[in-house]
Amino acid sequence: MSLKSVSEKQIIDRLKFENPWWVRKEIEDFYNEMPRRLYFDLFKPQVYETEIKRALILMGPRRVGKTVMLYHTVQDLIDSGIPPNRIIFITVESPVYFNIGLDEMLQYAIQAAGVDEASELFVFFDEIQYLKNWEVHLKSLVDSYKKCKFIASGSAAAALKYKSLESGAGRFTDFLLPPLTFNEYVHLKNLDTLIIPSKVQWKGSDKTFYSTTHIEELNRHFIDYLNFGGYPEVIFSEKIQANPGRFIRQDIIDKVLLRDLPSLYGIRDLQELYSLFTTIAYNTGNEFSLETLSKESGGVKKQTIKTYIEYLESAFLIKTVKRVGQNSKRFQRDNFFKIYLTNPSLRAALFSPLSATDDMIGNMVETAIYAQWMHRDWFTPWYARWQNGEVDMVSLSESNFRPIWALEVKWSNRYFEKPRGLKSLLKFSQENKLSNVLVTSIDKEGSQQLEGINLHFFPAATYAYTVGRNTLDMKGV
Repeated sequence: MSLKSVSEKQIIDRLKFENPWWVRKEIEDFYNEMPRRLYFDLFKPQVYETEIKRALILMGPRRVGKTVMLYHTVQDLIDSGIPPNRIIFITVESPVYFNIGLDEMLQYAIQAAGVDEASELFVFFDEIQYLKNWEVHLKSLVDSYKKCKFIASGSAAAALKYKSLESGAGRFTDFLLPPLTFNEYVHLKNLDTLIIPSKVQWKGSDKTFYSTTHIEELNRHFIDYLNFGGYPEVIFSEKIQANPGRFIRQDIIDKVLLRDLPSLYGIRDLQELYSLFTTIAYNTGNEFSLETLSKESGGVKKQTIKTYIEYLESAFLIKTVKRVGQNSKRFQRDNFFKIYLTNPSLRAALFSPLSATDDMIGNMVETAIYAQWMHRDWFTPWYARWQNGEVDMVSLSESNFRPIWALEVKWSNRYFEKPRGLKSLLKFSQENKLSNVLVTSIDKEGSQQLEGINLHFFPAATYAYTVGRNTLDMKGV
């Protein structure tokens, strides 16, 4: 019996199916009606940049809306006057394209679209990481078709691979789409009326922070964000929220841990990797060492643990944070470090959603605050820890590595009433001559001075919103 291969007609039919705007002049209503992420306004100008001959790579973890953003981009191109048949969309992981290179896919697409030549095309390759040596193929297209713009999407797990190779040097521009910030969550849920700007005296000048008209209402949504808020699809679906574990664990975590990472990096012991990730997820925000993780995982070698952590970071599931001492000095050996989930709702999916009074809520709030800062690719957070004290987040100067500011994350109003209880923060501030520090609370807001140090208190929800919104403002949205 001879085996049948995919015919040219099947490939052409698939391409026509994936590009309905060639006929109807617009994307499907399902995608058109979805709200656009705030990151779209940052991504769009890079799509329209055709003078610089580079492919644009949209990266990010699963289910943060990469494919939807690509479709929104297609619609924007159509609305701007680009002929619909000059916009080509190819889902690389479709079985129809198995064993077909990008150039061959493009030739089939040109034929299917009925265009005369490969010129002035916008070509989208979705889920490109499943094509072997995709970076070599894509670089070749950029070099060969100078009048075309190529845009590709891929899981963040592919980032390490493509950046480690020189194949794409000078040919790729990468754009990271992270999980939702709390700012985006508020925006997508049409809750902007809850937010009001607030000026705070910070180091002698007014800085923009954000407050709220109804802190109880905002806190209710903040808890929902902790449990369900990382993914656009989840925040709009009560059905998924009723069983977030099924959606997030199976469609995001399992596929990354059991399919993406093994296929890209040749990981063999999937159970080991999964066990390590669940340990980290349950203890997000805690301090770890390779030694303790090795013991907890039944004696897995420290080098293997280190490799797994690097893989999980490349998949944008976790973020490691390094430590400084009481005098802000960095340690020569990074024996201890903290690990945070990049998205707090991953923990709720693996275990169970939390309430505002749950024992682990403090760690989750801290994880959520860190998650907002992770959107600043130019910023490296640190934490301080010494024998009798700890400070949750420290910003160090790039020039002399001295502390610029410090933050203590609390889900409590106790320290607003009794600020002397913040012994570690006060000690660290005095030691490092910090005159302004930040503290979060449940719903208390205001500034107090103690021992020459200005303590600025913000509800955790409004502080998380402020960091996310200011980040996008700095990026140019």
